[in-house]
Amino acid sequence: MFILQLLLQIPKGVPQPDGNDSIMLNSPFDYILYVVLPILILIGAYFWWKRKKKREENQKD
Repeated sequence: MFILQLLLQIPKGVPQPDGNDSIMLNSPFDYILYVVLPILILIGAYFWWKRKKKREENQKD
């Protein structure tokens, strides 16, 4: 019973999961930060991975 009470406690003064709202894309900065930048990071990581893979294949030969 005591362990159950400890598990059910929610700390006060900490953001709660039910108080979160969705991202508000009101300004161009928000679009750049939350949409464009992650896409550019994924594209850059893909090309970096392909280049690394090609270099490793060339070193084997």
